[in-house]
Amino acid sequence: MRIGALGIVNLAVQVALAPAAPGQPVVRLEPGMVISRSVRIAPGTYRLDAPRDSTAALVTIRGSNITVDFAGATLLGADAESDPDRAAGVAIRIDSGRRVTLRNARIHGFKVAVLARGVRDLRILDNDLSRNWKPRLYSLVEHESLVDWLSYHHNEKDEWLRHGAALYLSGVRGGEVRGNTIEQGMNGVMMTRTDSLLVWNNAIRFNSGIGIGLYRSSDNRVMHNRVDYAVRGYSHGFYRRGQDSAGILVYEQSCRNVFAYNSVTHGGDGFFLWAGQHTMDTGEGGANDNVLYMNDFSHAPTNGIEVTFSRNVIVGNRVEENDHGIWGGYSYETVIAGNTFARNRIGIAIEHGQDNAIISNRFDRDSTGIRLWRSTIEPGDWGYPKRRDTRSRDYRVQGNTATGLRTWLRVSDTQRLLEVGNMAGADTLVVAAGDTSGFRSLARQSPPLKAMRRALEWRALAKLAPRNLAANRPAATSPREWAALARAASHRLPAELPGGLDAFLPDSTPRGRSTIIVDEWGPYDWRSPKLWPEARSDARPLPLRVLGPVGEWRVVSQRGIASLSVTAGAVPGRVVVTPDTGAFEDWELVLEYRGAATRSPRGTRAAAGTPVTFRHGVTAPRTSWQQRIVAWADGASDPRTTPDAFDRALRSGPALLERTAPALDFMWYRPQVSGIPLTRWAMRAESRVEVPAGTWRLRTISDDGIRAWIDGRLAIDAWKPHESQVDSAPISAGHHTLRVEYYQVDGWTELRLDIVRAPSP
Repeated sequence: MRIGALGIVNLAVQVALAPAAPGQPVVRLEPGMVISRSVRIAPGTYRLDAPRDSTAALVTIRGSNITVDFAGATLLGADAESDPDRAAGVAIRIDSGRRVTLRNARIHGFKVAVLARGVRDLRILDNDLSRNWKPRLYSLVEHESLVDWLSYHHNEKDEWLRHGAALYLSGVRGGEVRGNTIEQGMNGVMMTRTDSLLVWNNAIRFNSGIGIGLYRSSDNRVMHNRVDYAVRGYSHGFYRRGQDSAGILVYEQSCRNVFAYNSVTHGGDGFFLWAGQHTMDTGEGGANDNVLYMNDFSHAPTNGIEVTFSRNVIVGNRVEENDHGIWGGYSYETVIAGNTFARNRIGIAIEHGQDNAIISNRFDRDSTGIRLWRSTIEPGDWGYPKRRDTRSRDYRVQGNTATGLRTWLRVSDTQRLLEVGNMAGADTLVVAAGDTSGFRSLARQSPPLKAMRRALEWRALAKLAPRNLAANRPAATSPREWAALARAASHRLPAELPGGLDAFLPDSTPRGRSTIIVDEWGPYDWRSPKLWPEARSDARPLPLRVLGPVGEWRVVSQRGIASLSVTAGAVPGRVVVTPDTGAFEDWELVLEYRGAATRSPRGTRAAAGTPVTFRHGVTAPRTSWQQRIVAWADGASDPRTTPDAFDRALRSGPALLERTAPALDFMWYRPQVSGIPLTRWAMRAESRVEVPAGTWRLRTISDDGIRAWIDGRLAIDAWKPHESQVDSAPISAGHHTLRVEYYQVDGWTELRLDIVRAPSP
């Protein structure tokens, strides 16, 4: 029986103690309870609703010298099989105190599983905080939706909490986060104004937002963690946007943190560091002196490592199959040494960088090894370039090896670049443009010539660890030229921790961006069978991939399907579906899997050999839209200021384009339909539709303005200009006439209309 949370916000139910052993009381969880001494939670699954107000919590831990041991007990909020965006409230709040430990808890189905504020010496140990809140995603196989883009640029007022978290730490100082599992949510461990914490040996995987996030958080160690598949905004072969998801995010004056021995693969970005709004406005500070050492930042749709407007040390990392290996815009006095870059579009890309050293890295089959440049125009709303020298200048590129590249070094409007002692195997060695005064290129070698002499001073930099790097500089090199490298001497490159996990993906594990599958609830974890479109989701016939652990599949039922290419096969496999035609598309294919043990994204487990059913289908009314596109002008027919003139233009003005299309689905920065301009256009569209029995909603996604009518009744009115947003209205079964009016001002265009089944209450 579920216990409601109404009226418990201010309830302080002190725990009822039932001693099981001296000094180890056992308690049962109750809504609103306050735990103020060490206890063990009685076994069982507690299904309790939390207050929706994030300032309250289902259970509060308050005091010092407290250990709360759940001993494997489960605290469950939203039903396990309900949609993840229905999770709500804070399960556990740890309110100030010192030397507080939470361990062995299983907490699922909440907006925030654990929230700790103002704690000194906090320990979060061996908990499973998986399957908490995450939002529905609206990106499709064939194109993204801008609704799914994230922003973490501000957290002065706990804005991050709107995205939920498995673990949210605010004002925590000291302690450790160890041995926790955080999967199938949106955000993992989120830290604000938190310092001196050790975050290690955690499994934070298959989440749709951020794995580990830091905001104004310094002097932390993040080591030996598995932070893989924190991703959205990717569809293999169609788009690679990432939408600002990331394995590790470091924002706003977060300094002197160490990130070492982590697997951070298949994230939107692997590592995403930004100096912060304070730096952008004033030119001061930054997210400086962080050390990235011996991590795997591979297979990101966008950047393996993004570090901007800051000074950092990046040593000994694997950076493979990303768009950019490192995007280092406005980085300065940064050391990039001993890393392996492979199969990236660009290995290292830095605009407006200064005093950076790129030393003893290996580049293997990247399209371009290194690109350095200055943009001619910088954003006018940034304070940074108004207060700082932002020229691109003073680089040392030394002792690197490159094989199989198209271009080794592409440089423009960059002064005083010294390129020395590199072994560069590329179709084109250097492409230079603009002002490159002071560019010196010395003693370059090309494979397969003799090996690099004397390890070229820095080839083994990743193994130097705590040794003073300044002492190892060649005697013939001036102290000024090696100043940036000498800075690394103040950063002791960390040794592995005793008992630290080998976090890296085993060689036997499939890897690569082709393994990223993102559906409406986030990344697929490959632990259960799944049907997924091989190409466009609206292709007919529809080829489907049969994914999952190795095993066998067979068809157990089908509806509305004219033909199947096969009815049984192996996993992985393939089946082609040809649906029936009719007034609305309504088909479903149900398969049965047998093979390895499985676990569904909602947490349901099945032993090896147990039959597991899985399905794919479409139920959607068919539409045929008569579309009329017109141009409008500022002042004369502007939908924002002259609505009557705009209405006349939309109804009877000269048309740029008239056409019939099966769907309303526009998503672009540059027009994809001939005849539609980039800016200041509008559309009027009408369609008849038959909606089958059931509970349905008319759903639109739009940027900039939209109105929608059902049988002449205004159902959706989002006419003021806005960025991409979702609106919906109920629509009943039966025959209807739909009308949509839409206008685009400038920037991105997004317009989509769907008729979807309403979620169950």
